[in-house]
Amino acid sequence: MDPTQMSAVELVAAYSSRELSPVEATTAILDRIGEADSGQDGLGAYCLVDPDAALGQARQAEARWQQDHPRGLLDGVPVSIKDIFLTAGWPTLRGSRAIDPDQPWEVDSPVAARLRADGMVFLGKTTTPELAWKAVTDSPLHGITRNPVDPRLTAGGSSGGSAAAVAAGMGPVSVGTDGGGSVRIPASFCGIVGFKPTHGRIPLYPASPFGPLAHAGPMTRTVEDAALLMDILALPDHRDPTSLAPPQRTFRGELNREVTGLHVAYSPDLGFAHVDGEVAAVVQEAVRRLDAAGLHVTEADPGLTDPIEAFEVLWAAGAATLLDSMPGARQTIDPGLGRVWDRGERYSAVDFLRARNVAAQVGITMGAFHEEHNLLLTPTVGIPAFEAGHEVPPGSGLQRWPQWASFSFPFNLSQQPALSLPVGITADGRPVGLQIVGPRHSDDLVLAAGRFVERLFA
Repeated sequence: MDPTQMSAVELVAAYSSRELSPVEATTAILDRIGEADSGQDGLGAYCLVDPDAALGQARQAEARWQQDHPRGLLDGVPVSIKDIFLTAGWPTLRGSRAIDPDQPWEVDSPVAARLRADGMVFLGKTTTPELAWKAVTDSPLHGITRNPVDPRLTAGGSSGGSAAAVAAGMGPVSVGTDGGGSVRIPASFCGIVGFKPTHGRIPLYPASPFGPLAHAGPMTRTVEDAALLMDILALPDHRDPTSLAPPQRTFRGELNREVTGLHVAYSPDLGFAHVDGEVAAVVQEAVRRLDAAGLHVTEADPGLTDPIEAFEVLWAAGAATLLDSMPGARQTIDPGLGRVWDRGERYSAVDFLRARNVAAQVGITMGAFHEEHNLLLTPTVGIPAFEAGHEVPPGSGLQRWPQWASFSFPFNLSQQPALSLPVGITADGRPVGLQIVGPRHSDDLVLAAGRFVERLFA
């Protein structure tokens, strides 16, 4: 029984049966972090690891399990937290040299507060590009985060540290953020599960400068673990005025609902996205198998026009708003983020509102599409993971990361739930993800469909 390879559900079962203790599991995972993440050849998934705090929490959880009184659904399960979420007692530097590490760190974000209240064991904080600005993970503060599948490759981003940690056995679950694909892209590149729920389903504090683009989401090895994390995290918080009312049903309880017979659309390219030939073939075969297994899949595009220009206006405006509040940032900032800052400062309020109107139209178009189709299937990313340390694939001719992230950011604009899970690999072993998109507020249906897919490909 290797705790580094166990899911959160399996760990809880082992705690309950006394086959394993939270201290044993935490010790094994901390050892794994020491082996895989440190030194010149490490993956660079963690920017902070706190063994003393983790073992202290694990001992408390172990005592609760010995008394048969676990505190929550995942009491004693080790978890990592992306270094975007405020976490009391630890600095939240967001990959930036412009943030003072010596200030008081006394506040938990809603995500950290919920995980703490459930009794989970905090391993540490995972890496992000500076201020989570791009879909790969490297920063002037922490360097490059690498893919456990092949360390020469990027782990994706901006939640690349979380994806690498989960994929490499350095903790069964993590929580990331997703403003344009930042949970789903690294999940696809690293071969794990990543879920972006409906906007407001997981509350955020402080408010993100990226506004309604910003989501939080679980990153796990299994869909069931993602559903359990959703049951922990999906409760309102008064500090987020956009947070939704509590769910009426549990996400885990809805996982086994019947999904065969649903009307499911498959769009190979959304009508505008470039797709690598191998990625297209893997996803096409996955869709064929799903149709044969009982989902009623038809090929159909939602009718979107490429909203990249509107997305980049909103993204750059958000970055500029945040960076304007950070004295001294110009001297230390990632040069790529500096260029985004410059673009953001050139946009007017009219530009911003026009972009918001485009986002609204994306939501309206997708809402109408889902009147006929329960779910939409697409590739998660049109390309497999590429060389680490680059914002775009070398030699591609692309200039900015949204140009290769065409399957993810539209559903931040529309605020819909979207799940990525692995369905195959390229000839050289790089993971390929399938994305399942549902109407707003259909998070439970998307997860149930993901569970169906997961079982089929197990």
